[in-house]
Amino acid sequence: MDIRPDLLELLARRALTEDAARPEAVARLHRRGGRTARENVAALVDPGSLVEYGRFVTAAQTDRRSDDDLLDRTVADGIVGGLATIDGRACAVLSYDYLVMAGTQGMRGHAKTDRLLDVVARLGLPTVFFTAGGGGRPGDTDIPLASALDVPTFAAWARLSGRVPRVAVVDDNCFAGNAVVAGTADLVVATSRASLGMGGPAMIAGGGLGDVVAADVGPIDVMTANGVVDVVADDDEAPQVARELIGYFLGRRDDWTAGDQTVLRDVVPAGERRAYDPLPVLETVFDEDSVLPLRPTFAPELVTALARLEGRTVGVLANDSRHVAGAITADAGDKAARFLQLCDAHGFPVVSFVDTPGMMVGPEAERTAMVRHCARLLVAGASLQVPMIGVVLRRAYGLGAQAMLGGSLHEPLMTVAWPGAHLGAMGLEGAVRLSMRKELEAIADEEERERTVRELTALAQAHASALNVARHGEIDDVVDPAETRGLLARLVEAADRDGRLVGSGRTVDTW
Repeated sequence: MDIRPDLLELLARRALTEDAARPEAVARLHRRGGRTARENVAALVDPGSLVEYGRFVTAAQTDRRSDDDLLDRTVADGIVGGLATIDGRACAVLSYDYLVMAGTQGMRGHAKTDRLLDVVARLGLPTVFFTAGGGGRPGDTDIPLASALDVPTFAAWARLSGRVPRVAVVDDNCFAGNAVVAGTADLVVATSRASLGMGGPAMIAGGGLGDVVAADVGPIDVMTANGVVDVVADDDEAPQVARELIGYFLGRRDDWTAGDQTVLRDVVPAGERRAYDPLPVLETVFDEDSVLPLRPTFAPELVTALARLEGRTVGVLANDSRHVAGAITADAGDKAARFLQLCDAHGFPVVSFVDTPGMMVGPEAERTAMVRHCARLLVAGASLQVPMIGVVLRRAYGLGAQAMLGGSLHEPLMTVAWPGAHLGAMGLEGAVRLSMRKELEAIADEEERERTVRELTALAQAHASALNVARHGEIDDVVDPAETRGLLARLVEAADRDGRLVGSGRTVDTW
């Protein structure tokens, strides 16, 4: 069967855009552990679902290169993108192509990106962006340029904040403009191969700051500790992790299961000085295999996580007593405030599990600008349009507990406590020593003085017990820990009846 010449030309030109047309370059990338742009996209979206934009674009460099060279070496001007589905639900995907001039941003590539971001805004599509690359590319000759600072890409991508969920994936060097795209996203997934920075080695050297190899600019251990990266993925699993992460924004799932809830009765130690890992609590309360911590090594004293409750996505806060006893630090205030903004923008109810001695105090803490940073958490909590539900696991003391609960025990839709919990203005022993200081100083015998402290603390604990606080109406209920999941599910269902729970659409801080 003869093929029409125009169709034959189309098929031939399309073949030039596929990875099979550059086997040696693909092999080199594979040897260093990388994936091609098309491999990233294929691993992310449902098979056969990609509707591609701008496939045939080449770099704006006809004054410097032959047509054959442009078609061969500047495929799609270094970016692959389009509309697709994940688990049958519409989304958008973009990927810089590291095989085209190290994934740098060309002027036609920017125009392609701008075109697709306009479609994303019109349709409100969740978007995944593979951002590895070297930043802006000099040398485009076909488009008259002076500063090249009038590119709308960065503003267009930033303007989507709060309007659509955006996940960035970094699996290689990611510098300058590419790093800005990653940093402007809602969530960042990165691999051990990633290095992120506002300038790469050439820019660093050009600024007289010395010679730095790419891997040392912003390595993954630095970017996880400082909170830039939300989730670390194995080198070959980044697309799957991004697929899982964007899935939280794609609607309710029906295939959920839950574990035995009775184990919650024994998971939290009774003694206030005993630390424990809160993740087993969360992994039991929420749907099995649904809890995904974000920024886990940044401000580890406070857990922020996405999870599902009977298939519905929720945001989770939890104090981790293994780090600074679960106190609210400046970094924890930033981490939690930004997370609450994310949940509010996209319509996720928030469940806050409280076990904190309060705000971090002392001169060293104040040097971190505690007054401002912890205030961010209070402002974010008080501004929530989505419901918050509070669960006091063990300790709810002072302003730290109030900040974890939106500012007050009565700010959440409901605040409950587990039977062994205590609530108060500050740690109970500290409150005794402070309020009874003169009386204690009058006791000469040290053993008798400490015995008195213990006795008074026991009385304070009885007064601050969850049941007594509930008796005064300051919390809404004291519950069997095994009842927590069912209670949360009913409250969220009531808040979201007939799909009424929608996001605020407000801008989410990048930090």
